[in-house]
Amino acid sequence: MKAPRVTLEQWRTLQAVVDHGGFAQAAEVLHRSQSSVSYTVARMQEQLGVPLLEIVGRKAELTEAGSALLRRSRHLLKQAQQLEELAWNMDQGWEAEVQLVVEAAYPTERLARALEAFIPQSKGCRVQLREEVLSGVEELLHSGHADLAISGISIAGYLPQQLHAMQFVAVAHPHHPLHQLNRTLTHNDLEDHLQVVIRDSGRRHPRNEGWLGAEQRWTVTSLNTAAKLVSQGLGFAWLPQHDIADQLEKGSLAVLPLAQGSHRAAQMYLYANKDKPLGPATRILADLIIQHSHDE
Repeated sequence: MKAPRVTLEQWRTLQAVVDHGGFAQAAEVLHRSQSSVSYTVARMQEQLGVPLLEIVGRKAELTEAGSALLRRSRHLLKQAQQLEELAWNMDQGWEAEVQLVVEAAYPTERLARALEAFIPQSKGCRVQLREEVLSGVEELLHSGHADLAISGISIAGYLPQQLHAMQFVAVAHPHHPLHQLNRTLTHNDLEDHLQVVIRDSGRRHPRNEGWLGAEQRWTVTSLNTAAKLVSQGLGFAWLPQHDIADQLEKGSLAVLPLAQGSHRAAQMYLYANKDKPLGPATRILADLIIQHSHDE
């Protein structure tokens, strides 16, 4: 790959000529001589092989090619500036990336608002977001592959920040046999029917939380798949209330009338990697997650 023939400084000079109305004005802004500015632009045109400016009266105006190239160069210079700013921020201890691992059931809307608020404060820091189920979050935190982690599990050895609780509800399609009993249901009633559960993404010690021990169990990998199966009449499940609000409103799902346990509150926690100090970007993101955890 050949090195560029035109430098960023040359593009900056051309921009100054156009933005400030001429060679003399550009020279004053750039603290250079007018002859130096004129030579730079002339050399650019020679290197590129296309005319960039043409003299109209006393004013230098962009040619069609010059206009197109200058437009692209503005983006190029902006990226170069952002790259230098990121390098400076990293030298000051600012992270290039934050690894965020989140329990898949955590409300996406709350997380999205926190991430949106993080963007103008991020200084170019990227976020690697990964969704896991149950012990999958715990494993990534223990292995050091998470700077921040959101989980509903109490993880030994960590001091978490408590976030707002989530609500899970026991649901089935309105025409499911459980609803046709037309009475308050017990856990014994549930054990005779198909239960849809979400597979724990952890590999070392996967959990069966929420499973009643029914012989008829279908295990899926995502909450979205579970909701679709149950809304088609295939079994029952405990699902996050915020995820199925539309199905409940439209009537494709209905809350099971359990004697107890039809609604379950799941406390959520924010954990931080304890094996390395939190950088400034990670601390800002953590504060925003806590702040927006109470959003509805």
